[in-house]
Amino acid sequence: MKRYTFCLILFAVNSFAQTPAYLNSSLPVETRVQDLLGKMTLEEKASQINNTSPAIPRLQITAYNWWNEALHGVARAGLATSFPQPIGLAATFSDKAIYKMGVMISDEARAKYNQFQREGKYGLYEGLTFYSPNINIFRDPRWGRGHETFGEDPYLTGTMGVAFVKAMQGADPNYFKTICTAKHFAVHSGPEPTRHEFDVKPLKKDLWETYLPAFKMLAQKGEVYSFMCAYNRLYGEPCCSDPFLLTDILRKQWGFKGFVATDCGAVWDMFMYHHTSKDSVEGMAKAIRAGVDNHCMGYVGAVIPAIKQGLLTEAELDTAVARCLRARFKLGMFDDASLNPYASIPYSVVNNAEHKKYALELAEQSIVLLKNKNDILPLSKKTKSIVVIGPNAKDAEVPLGNYNGEPAHVSTVLEGIKNVLDGNALVQYAKGCHIVDTINYDRQNDFKPAIAAAKAADVIVFVGGISPRLEGEALQVKIDGFDGGDKTNLELPAVQTALLKELKKTGKPIILILINGSALSINWENENVDAIVEAWYGGEAAGQAVANVLFGNYNPSGRLPVTFYKSITDIPAFDDYAMKGKTYRYCEKSVLYSFGYGLSYTKFDYSTLKLSSTILNDKIKITATVQNTGNMNGDEVIQLYVHQQGQEAIKELKGYQRVHIKKGESKQISFVLKPEDILHYSEVKDGLVLLPGKVEVMIGSSSQDIRLKSSFLIK
Repeated sequence: MKRYTFCLILFAVNSFAQTPAYLNSSLPVETRVQDLLGKMTLEEKASQINNTSPAIPRLQITAYNWWNEALHGVARAGLATSFPQPIGLAATFSDKAIYKMGVMISDEARAKYNQFQREGKYGLYEGLTFYSPNINIFRDPRWGRGHETFGEDPYLTGTMGVAFVKAMQGADPNYFKTICTAKHFAVHSGPEPTRHEFDVKPLKKDLWETYLPAFKMLAQKGEVYSFMCAYNRLYGEPCCSDPFLLTDILRKQWGFKGFVATDCGAVWDMFMYHHTSKDSVEGMAKAIRAGVDNHCMGYVGAVIPAIKQGLLTEAELDTAVARCLRARFKLGMFDDASLNPYASIPYSVVNNAEHKKYALELAEQSIVLLKNKNDILPLSKKTKSIVVIGPNAKDAEVPLGNYNGEPAHVSTVLEGIKNVLDGNALVQYAKGCHIVDTINYDRQNDFKPAIAAAKAADVIVFVGGISPRLEGEALQVKIDGFDGGDKTNLELPAVQTALLKELKKTGKPIILILINGSALSINWENENVDAIVEAWYGGEAAGQAVANVLFGNYNPSGRLPVTFYKSITDIPAFDDYAMKGKTYRYCEKSVLYSFGYGLSYTKFDYSTLKLSSTILNDKIKITATVQNTGNMNGDEVIQLYVHQQGQEAIKELKGYQRVHIKKGESKQISFVLKPEDILHYSEVKDGLVLLPGKVEVMIGSSSQDIRLKSSFLIK
């Protein structure tokens, strides 16, 4: 018996000794990373820095594809809940709502990954590293990818991004739930047709005060574990070979500890378009030395030649490989699933009833009421007949935006209206027109039945706008108003306005529903239709959300995350990256609808502004009272702006709160400002500092609707 026990002990000791350190989950991650790195050949190490990392069976490393998408739901991998496009999410002005959504998205992400693992799938869009969120600043309404972002303001973008990242990456002390990638670093915001070659030379003040703050917030407050460098050049250097961005700022100044991925094919751009490298060998070497760790559509075959030519050292490659391995360890890819709390999330959570319900709630919260003449909205459910007209009224693809999943069902506006009225009114439908004019398109063939139906109805609901097939990433589109995914003007497509003018002649009330992802100069529409509702690309529940707003089942409370200008001539050229004259922070011209603007079916009064101090030392607490003085319960979005004397920015958002207030009820709202919240660029430091001077405090319902003012000093 003693001999048998001794043999068991000896066997256990030998087995433990034979288990490599990198497979021992009780050891520190860094110990495991270095142990595994030391066992890899040069060829194996080089193979692991591409987005397609092959398996290394002898080391029990499975294949892995680093490229996945989750912009507003798990994307491009079959069934998934589709929440509103980020521009709509930003319109909620609720980072709490975005956090709740992020938990649901990451649940679905893990559930799908777990299922892929069971099926032995390791391909594209099947991993846990997501190229989201897009936190570039939507500085110009012409940019086709602007609807992927959280709008034009750095603070709103940063706080929304932080909430998304924290929810997606999870709070477990040992494992990431997923890993987010903040993109595109930096100053990447169109034009789309030249995105692979343009060189951005912004004023340093704009770089530090507009283009970098959201990335800094995600690095430091969100602790995002991945950054994606952009295609474009910055001050002459491609962002993916720029040590100033990727090492000096990101790692040394901001303390970033994760890995950097290239945008897909960025190294190709270096020698094909930017001409800063002669070939892929030099391009890969420059990127790795600058701080890139993982290459989407890169050139792993160029890595060893780069080392042999003396352009890159093996130690520099090791740094990149270690960062990639570290991420995989932190995701639990080398550990038993029983140790990882996220490995047991079942596939049944994907697009489940709870997630569908929340997709509807977020779509409702994102809707912005732009106009409501004579309180025509909400419509009475006793309305006898309604005609629903417009190119987006019955379209189930447009509301999904881009980078989307495939929900079990998409609600259109026509369907939503029928659901609310439930057969108690005559609901007619006529498409009326294409979304844009096309060659040889005869408008009148579509106009006539729509006009006839309008004459017989009590109310016209026109559902127009744009489409992600017209505004988006690198689209092969060149027609009136659109070029390569960007807009060339800000008007509603001409054919839609033409039909609206004909419908106006019927004398019937017109409710205009906009389904789009960017600001529009709808001057005629603002003057002539009775109500305007901005619905964005609202995701799978878009149509039901619109209908709920139209008939008062939901009191609209969304706010514009972008400025709606009166004319394209009111802003500087698209390829002018200076912020002067753009966004609410710098545009001094009269605008159509201001940043932060949105109407409600009730009214809110503001009073009793108090500051805890008139001098900013450690912090200042700001309080105010908001009362619902109308006849409906509703949400109000209270916004805090500041302006420091001597600074070019007219106003800067520094706080917001979305608060539900019942009719007749009052609530006290509080904000806290700290020195770090009011930094401005210093040429002496070539960075952000706290400058002395008077700071005006403004609280209101939008950037232009300021209700309360005070001030304090920075000494």
